Formats: sequence, C-alpha cells, structure tokens
Amino acid sequence: MKRNIFLSFILIGLLSISIQEAVAQKKERPKKPNIIMLISDDTGWGDLGIYGGGKGRGMATPNLDRLGNEGMQFWSFYGQPSCTPGRAAMQTGRIPNRSGMTTVAFQGQGGGLPAAEWTVASVLKKAGYKTYFCGKWHLGEDEYAMPIAHGYDKMEHVVLYHLNAYTYAFPSWNPDMTPEMTEFFKKVTTGVLEGEAGGKTREVEKVTEENIAELDMKMTDKALERLEEYAKGSEPFFMSINFAKNHQPNLPSKQFEGKSDARTKYADAVVEMDYNVGRIMDKVRELGIDENTFVIYTVDNGAWQDVHPDAGYTPFRGSKGNDREGGSRVPAIAWWPNQIEAGSDSHEIVGGLDLMATFASLAGIELPKQDRDGKAMIFDSIDMSNVLFKEGEPLRNKWFYFTETELSPGAVRYERWKAVFNTRGDNGAMAGSDMPGQELGWRGDQEYVATVPAIYNIWQDPQERYDLFMNSFTEKTWTLVIFNKAIQDLMKSYIDYPPRKLQSEVFTGPLTIERFRTLEKIKEYMDQKGVKLPELEPSKK
Repeated sequence: MKRNIFLSFILIGLLSISIQEAVAQKKERPKKPNIIMLISDDTGWGDLGIYGGGKGRGMATPNLDRLGNEGMQFWSFYGQPSCTPGRAAMQTGRIPNRSGMTTVAFQGQGGGLPAAEWTVASVLKKAGYKTYFCGKWHLGEDEYAMPIAHGYDKMEHVVLYHLNAYTYAFPSWNPDMTPEMTEFFKKVTTGVLEGEAGGKTREVEKVTEENIAELDMKMTDKALERLEEYAKGSEPFFMSINFAKNHQPNLPSKQFEGKSDARTKYADAVVEMDYNVGRIMDKVRELGIDENTFVIYTVDNGAWQDVHPDAGYTPFRGSKGNDREGGSRVPAIAWWPNQIEAGSDSHEIVGGLDLMATFASLAGIELPKQDRDGKAMIFDSIDMSNVLFKEGEPLRNKWFYFTETELSPGAVRYERWKAVFNTRGDNGAMAGSDMPGQELGWRGDQEYVATVPAIYNIWQDPQERYDLFMNSFTEKTWTLVIFNKAIQDLMKSYIDYPPRKLQSEVFTGPLTIERFRTLEKIKEYMDQKGVKLPELEPSKK
C-alpha cells in the first residue's frame, strides 16, 4: 500500500514537471507579429507531398512539406471557385458578391476592386504595419483598384492577369490572329507594375515570350530584398506574396525545365513554386525573425481539371468553376514556431475569407464597422485563432459556395453535411472520370435542382457520390431545415448590406423581350412615383 502511494507521488511529480516544461516551451504570444501570406495559383489539393502528392506524383515539394511538418496542415480549408473571387475574398474578408468581384477579369476591361473596400493591408495599416504586395493581383486594372490604393505601401513585380492572358498577343501562340487583333491585345495588356502608396503605378517591363516563364523567379528576388529591409526595422510588416504558378499555361523557369521526375510542364512549375517558397522561408529563418513571424500558405481556388494535363489534381468531385468540393477546397498550411504546434492538423471548416479577421486579431485591432466611404458594411471573416492555437471551440461551422452570378449560394456546407443546389459541371470533370468535354466543366450550364437539394455527408462521402436526402436507408430530409435557416440568415444580410454591382463583364443570361419589357415597366412605375436613382460613378462603385 505504501509502495503504491510512493509511486503515485512520483507519477504526480513527473506529470507536474512535464506540464511545467510544456508551458515553458510555448512562449508568450508576441503582439503584432510579422505576417507573410503566400498564395499560389490553381495548385491542386493533391499536388503537395503532405497531401499525398509530391514525389509520388513526380513533383517533389520538400519546402512546403517542411512548412506543414513544422506547422498546421488544414484539411477542410476553402478558397473560391476561381481566381478573382478567391483573391478578393482573401483580401477583403467578404464573400465575393458583396464586393462585386465574382468573376475573372480580362485585360482591357478596366475597373476592379472598389475603392470603398477594406483589404487586409488597409486594416493592418491601422495597427502600424508596413505593407507590401508582389506578384499576381488579378483584381482590376484601374488606378483606384491597385494594391497601392488599397493599403499597400509598396507593390513590386505585380502582374494583373492570369498567365494565359499574356499569351494572346504572342504571335507564336496565336498565329491565326489578325494583325489588328494582335495590336489590340498588345495595347490593352498591362505589363509588370510597381509603385508606392500615394503615387501612380509604373509599368517597368512588358510580359514577353522571353520573360513570362521567369516572372515568379524575379518576383521572389524582389520579395527577398524587401524581407531583408523590413527585418532591420522595428515596425511589424505584412507581405502578400502571390505566385503566378500554377495557372495554365505552365511555363517553368529555364532552370526548372525537365527538373521534376514527371518531366511535365505542370510538375516542373510545381517544383519551381516549392523552391521559391523555400527561398522565402530560408530567408525568414536566416534573418532570425521566425519566432515573431506568422506564415500562411494557400491557394485561390480548386484545381482546373478542364485544362488537364496542364492542371493540378483534386480527389474531390468537380473542378475550378463550380460549387462542388473540387472547385473550392484547397491546400493550406499555417506556420509560427513555438506558437502553432508542429505537425498538427485541423479538420475544421475555415478558409481564405477568414484571413482578414485572423490577421486583425493577431494585430490586436477590431474590424471596421463602416467601409472606406463611411457606409455601414459587414465582414464574412471569422477569426481562426482558436483553431490555430487550439484554444477553445472553432467559431465557424458552415461554408457558402458561390459561382459567378449567385447571390443565394449554389451549395452550403453545415458541419459534416453539404447541400448542393447548382449541379453545374457534374457531367464534366469528375475524379476518376475519362477526360470530359470542356463545355461540361467550368463552361457548362448552371443547372439547379427542382425542389430540394442533393444532400451529402462530407465526412463519409467527401467526393459527393451518394445523395442521402431521400434514400430509403439513410433518409436525411431533416437537414433541409438547417440549410434553409443558414441561407435565410445570409439573405437577410443583403437587405442591410446590399452587394456592390458586378465589377467585371460576365454573361448574366439572355436579355429576352419579356425581361426587357419588365425593366421598362419598372422604369415607368418609378417615373410615375417620382423616384430617381442617383447616378453612380461606374469606375469606383
């Protein structure tokens, strides 16, 4: 008996020492840490080694794998279904239809991110951060829509479009284009930009057939220079570093041509992107600022299966451009030594939308209640700190999916359940299918269910194969009440906080005679009532 009591005291003592050591190892969280946001383009959920890709798919990713092994890997992290909305959501912390940034912008269209929107940079400026942007922007062309007009102190080596937009004016790519067409695209295609807050952007070089493959290498060179500069100062800094890789056409840098085991352009480009991530992380460690620097890596949208084989891989149903998991679920890694547990995982529902609230929390500031024009606004961003630091319950339990013109979501995830209303692309790019017709993928018709959605258990069926709504064995009709409530709450928010007008050209359906007559009747009724709508300045609203 005495021996058991003695052993118990020893065990209690050892446990106490272990707890003390664990507390000592986790240092007090620094206030206003440096923040580095690394974004790659179109990279597949299954491309990185820690997601089951990497060397096993002929494209080793040792640097991103190390980042994940030293930090937290996310398994249910969401972007948006395409580039522009994905980047807008990360920058603004708002679902894209609120800002009007719902679809991909092409050169020559002008416009862009409304001047009244807050960005992570403009919010962090309120906390005294130095702010820097480099790489792919893809949120418009006008001066009011540039990074330096949205809170960034400095922008370097910035490109405004998806990579293939630059190839339009390359004669070797489009020899069938008339000289007039070629000249048009040369004229409207902006090259590499730089600039400082308070000034105008400067075009420092054109994107040519000779330098397009080197864009990310040069951008990383610039980012490393700035990192060294900021590390010498006493102010916290925020860097948004955005790779043009891996958007098609994937054109690897010359030093990476044929360097992947797969020997494909896409795989070579993934290896290049991983190398550049490694260069940045090595510099952070070399400068000795790692314990005061929070790093997040993620992707704007799901893999673009329509352009296979020049595309990433996703094990999920669907592809870039639709409301299935394959369109929005993306890889993500968070890293902060001695703050985020090394080798940890998160299966909580989080996404690029949540970076705004998370960064504000880390910086110790509250999100604004009004936009930059002084009008009431709402954020959709939720602080991920509880998830990152394993401190209490996560704050998010649902996710809304939107394609280009959807105001009500085309799909909703609530905890383990997902309701799908828009089945666009279902006969196109699906995991395990033969190569689909392109018109059945992102370019396919938007098709909606008649009365009730398809319901999936995402835990048991992440590929959305088995509709459980009215299955005789596992009938889950009760879930509809939960989804309807979530959608009703969202729709009510549009009344108090109306979405901005669409900022890019997009097909919103045919203008039929009946629709035109309806618009005429509305105008006639408003004229009779003496209602006059205010004139909007289209370039900034």
